[in-house]
Amino acid sequence: MILLENAFAYIPLFAITLISIVMLVLFSFIKKKKTARISFIAYLVTILLGAGSLISGIQIYALENPTQAFGIFAFAAAIAAFIVIPYAIVLCTFEPKEIRKLVPHSKNAEEISAAQAYAQVIESKSLEATEEESRALEISYDFSAKATESFSSKNGLSLLLDHVNKTIRDEVKADGGAILLVDDFEDVITVKSFDGDFPPPYKLPSDMPHKPIRIATNFKFASFPLRENIFGEIATAGKPELITKPANDARIYQNGPEEFLECGSYIMVPMKVNDAVIGVIALARTHEKPVFTEENLKAAVLLSDFATTSIKTVMSVNEIMEHNNLIKEAQIASSIQEMLHPSKLPVIPGIQLGTIWNPEEGVCGDYYDVIVSRKDRISFVMSDVAGKGINSVIVMSMLRAMIRLVVNTKKTAGTILEWVNHGIAAESFSTDHFASCALINYDPTKKVAEIATGGTTPVYYYNSEKNTIERISNTSEPIGVDKESHYQDVLQDVKTGDILITYTDGLVEALNEQGQQYPKESLLKIVSLNASKSGKDIANLVKADIKKYIGNSSQHDDQSLLVIKF
Repeated sequence: MILLENAFAYIPLFAITLISIVMLVLFSFIKKKKTARISFIAYLVTILLGAGSLISGIQIYALENPTQAFGIFAFAAAIAAFIVIPYAIVLCTFEPKEIRKLVPHSKNAEEISAAQAYAQVIESKSLEATEEESRALEISYDFSAKATESFSSKNGLSLLLDHVNKTIRDEVKADGGAILLVDDFEDVITVKSFDGDFPPPYKLPSDMPHKPIRIATNFKFASFPLRENIFGEIATAGKPELITKPANDARIYQNGPEEFLECGSYIMVPMKVNDAVIGVIALARTHEKPVFTEENLKAAVLLSDFATTSIKTVMSVNEIMEHNNLIKEAQIASSIQEMLHPSKLPVIPGIQLGTIWNPEEGVCGDYYDVIVSRKDRISFVMSDVAGKGINSVIVMSMLRAMIRLVVNTKKTAGTILEWVNHGIAAESFSTDHFASCALINYDPTKKVAEIATGGTTPVYYYNSEKNTIERISNTSEPIGVDKESHYQDVLQDVKTGDILITYTDGLVEALNEQGQQYPKESLLKIVSLNASKSGKDIANLVKADIKKYIGNSSQHDDQSLLVIKF
């Protein structure tokens, strides 16, 4: 009331009126430009406040009743508040059903239509891209699932490669497909999966009949060097290629004249893991079909990336499983080898024995034995079985059992080795698991050593009178290779102070830190210089010399030595 009774109380009311007018002008401009939507409520409230303040201001300015003027303004403000409050409540509780994109306003209807058409094209392409991505992800999940299934199958990798080959072939609509894997050890790339009609882009053997089934069989089991052919070149370069004109490509050979051999178009995609190429996916279309396109190449590259991850995973898991199986097998084989090794050498009057037996983990190749069978025969055996694992131990067990069984007969050492050889060579598993063996039958009554060897295991004789040492054994076929092998006997008279020594390859192939082998001459020199010592002492001296020579370098073969001093 104090304010309204003041002579200048109309000024704030006129100011509110002016502000209301400005707000109405701004609202009109916004509506015209269509930069935002103005509610009818905003217009109504602004008009009520502007009109109420204008009438009240005029009454006060004309010195009329200020109380009535205040009532008019208060009534207008109350009506405005009554309108705004429900509207605000509605806005607070309202949930929009759809959000529409704002399109920039243009006076030109054609521009609006063009913009809408362009938006539809973008949306359509976006939808197509989404469908392609969804399909690619679906295939990726499928490859991963097949890879997981392959872990439990013996031929899991082959099944996965066939599935990948068929899937990619179907996706790019190829007539034929092949997957080739790189063999780093032999520098070749080998076909591991083949399907469909694939005109060979390499020169066929001149003596091969040009029949579809023969051509397909040849390709299915083919291997190629990493040069001078399209598959090797792609693997070496590590870059995908689209070949639509094979006649102009020097890497592709055109066989003929049959029509089914005519080259069409090809897609070659290297399978890479961390820049290392593990193989090539090759796709073909026959000459009468439309050639592959860049889109086909992009699809093949994308799917190849997905496939490579799954294939490499399976290959790595297979390698780990194979390694673990080899370790377990080697542990079993080592246990059996330990059982076959003599726990204690027999005491033989007139003979001193010295030995070295240093088996390397996982090798299981060396075996020696001393058999006192009769008064006139004492047998000494030194053997080195090729290969590793259970099969090698089986050969070792058979060798030991057969020698122990027949050494008590009157047969010579050479004949005994022939019997043993015939029995082992007849077994299929012994093809890659043969043995070198030295058999020494000593007759104490005549002081004669009867020696026969198969393979590379040598026997040396030290003559105490002449102070000389020489090899007296013959080189012949190993045990277990050929059933018809013959082994000769060597007779050697011995006397007090003479020494026979035999050893396995691992002893003289022990490597030092520079990669040099332990010299055979060092071994023989130790024997000659220490011939007056016992057999055990000589063996210990050799062992110490080898240990000093190799230092801390790791070894990869068993080391065995047998010293027989009379």
